[in-house]
Amino acid sequence: MRKIPGISRRTFLGTTAGAGAAIVAGRSLAAQAPQSPQAAAAAGGPPQDLMLVNGRIHTMDARNTIASTVTIRNGRFAAVGTAPQRGAAPPNTQTIDLRGRTVVPGLIETHLHGLDTADRPGYHVLELESAGTIQGVQEVLAEQRKAVPEGQWMTAIGAANTNLWAEHRFPTLKELDAAVPDRPVLLYQGFNGAAATNTLGKKFFDAADAAAPLHPDYLGVHVSETGAIAQSNAQTGGPSTNTLYLLRRRQKFEDKKRNALRTMAYSTSLGLTAWLDKSTIYALGPLHPRQGSAAVDPYRSRDAWNEVHHEGRMSMRVQMDFTCFAERDDNAMLKEYLKNALPYFGDDMLRTAGIGEWPAPAAAVEQTRAAQRLVAQARWRCDNDASNLAGLTQLVEQLEAVNKEFDITGLRWNVNILGGGVGWVAAGLLDRLQALGCSIQLSANNWVNSNNPSVVAGQAYRTINQHPIHKSLFSNATHISPLNPWLHIYYVVTGVNSYGQQVNPDEHLTREEALRLRTRESSWHLRMEDRLGTIEPGKLADLAVLDRDYFSVPDAEIKKIRSVLTVVDGKIVHEAAGVRTGA
Repeated sequence: MRKIPGISRRTFLGTTAGAGAAIVAGRSLAAQAPQSPQAAAAAGGPPQDLMLVNGRIHTMDARNTIASTVTIRNGRFAAVGTAPQRGAAPPNTQTIDLRGRTVVPGLIETHLHGLDTADRPGYHVLELESAGTIQGVQEVLAEQRKAVPEGQWMTAIGAANTNLWAEHRFPTLKELDAAVPDRPVLLYQGFNGAAATNTLGKKFFDAADAAAPLHPDYLGVHVSETGAIAQSNAQTGGPSTNTLYLLRRRQKFEDKKRNALRTMAYSTSLGLTAWLDKSTIYALGPLHPRQGSAAVDPYRSRDAWNEVHHEGRMSMRVQMDFTCFAERDDNAMLKEYLKNALPYFGDDMLRTAGIGEWPAPAAAVEQTRAAQRLVAQARWRCDNDASNLAGLTQLVEQLEAVNKEFDITGLRWNVNILGGGVGWVAAGLLDRLQALGCSIQLSANNWVNSNNPSVVAGQAYRTINQHPIHKSLFSNATHISPLNPWLHIYYVVTGVNSYGQQVNPDEHLTREEALRLRTRESSWHLRMEDRLGTIEPGKLADLAVLDRDYFSVPDAEIKKIRSVLTVVDGKIVHEAAGVRTGA
């Protein structure tokens, strides 16, 4: 794999990698580099093909073809067939019998903030977001603890949203102790907490509170007897952000690389094989006690991913936007990005993308107009947000004004549809965006914070999906919602929130429609529609073999879907125990 040179503060590349510890069917998968079929070939011999047979392979092509065999050669799909495999496999071919399992193209995430997970202190356990219950949390922690050295922290930051668990609360100190008595644990929700810890964690934080403050603005953690840690103020910080300050001071570069690998392993265990990362709500300046989970150094936070890429340990594809969320200085940061970075620079495993999620602070309307002009003049793609009718109307008018000066119709600008409710995304506005060559991305994560059955959480998925504009579904992971795509797909096809309440009636998608938006349609947003998103000859070989049939299982089972075999670029990057033996 070609290596990308090191980078400066001005031209940093966000990159991603690998495989690390992941919970798969109750088992831990050790960190490893992607395993290629070629590795099984005799030394000096020709590369092996990989043939998957006897499956139900949903190609998601224009005809919705369901195949039974697929052959992968040199990182691409070489053949896709509907006839059952008969007789011996061709020479120099690794064959895996799928025994009727469902296969889908690798899922694509078009809007998340996942690269930040490398900056999570401790051994980060994203798997907690999929645990389902407090007991599930305990089981995941106990399993993951086996790979955590003595004295090291186990953390779940952002992944610990209480609406992801049936009890809608944090585990208590005693419950965390029952799972992990001999490693300190920190669970942390969203940007600024609240949080929870176990006995060893409380001992550490209590000692820090009793000692001389490490920073003038350190306000103390003040862990309760039940292990609870209070939420912090977004401007001044507080107990929860103080925990991050204490743990981040201990973090080393190798820790960040390890967490990058762990994140990639978890992603591929879900069948998620490509990201379009929207960067972060960053923090400029030195480490500080008021900085929340997203407050990372935008110039250095991608270094760990870049190094993992240099080491050849990528296990999924990543594109990365550059954001200018917090600047207040005449778009100076944006100007430096546009002068010193290149859009869509890299390879198919690691590539820069555009400007987004924000070209400027969203509330600074005139600064945003100026930023949009700069991006258009430089011929970059630009991402913008809208969360209500007034905001979307204003944005469309701004983009039309920019287009009169600098043609953006071929640049694939995008609007992220946020907010709740239905009916505010008017068809006329979508028509105008489509005329500008723009796309939309629909938030699928409203269920995470929806707990009032009288409030329609949206989006109007069915209505919007009938419009021909390019569109995708997104998770907005990993600070405020889960990375797990199946949790979001469940909501989109049912309208049922985390309390079991129907909060989006009449606007559900079919399962096929939702999957198409997460595969074939999402590839357009990565400018890879000719190479990704479907299982067709000539396209890059990314796919997931599922542990249950997405198209027929009861609705509640959708949330439990995992991949038992994930292939990226023709390489097996995730494999659950027993796949080849049928165990």
